[in-house]
Amino acid sequence: MAQVPMEHGLYVAGLLFCLGLVGVLVRRDLLFVLMSIEIMLNAAGMAFVVAGAGWQQPDGQIMFIFILTMAAAEVAVGLALIVQFHHHFKTLDADAARRMRG
Repeated sequence: MAQVPMEHGLYVAGLLFCLGLVGVLVRRDLLFVLMSIEIMLNAAGMAFVVAGAGWQQPDGQIMFIFILTMAAAEVAVGLALIVQFHHHFKTLDADAARRMRG
């Protein structure tokens, strides 16, 4: 069975991370920003798994499990904040956050 070179996997992970970063910087909708952050976390996890597989170590998979756990917590808190934001401002536009006072 042929193996994919480590460089190719890291290129794909870097490309996914860049796509997520562009989504965070360009989009105004908070839900799309949250999804872009998830893409960035998955790209980082993919880089860990690829590097761990290239070095024949299980550390990359362990880090990926940690990243998945952190992403699940981030989604739970992020979606709760987005629901409250929408309830208060009736929009998901990130520019509406300027009207917030603390």
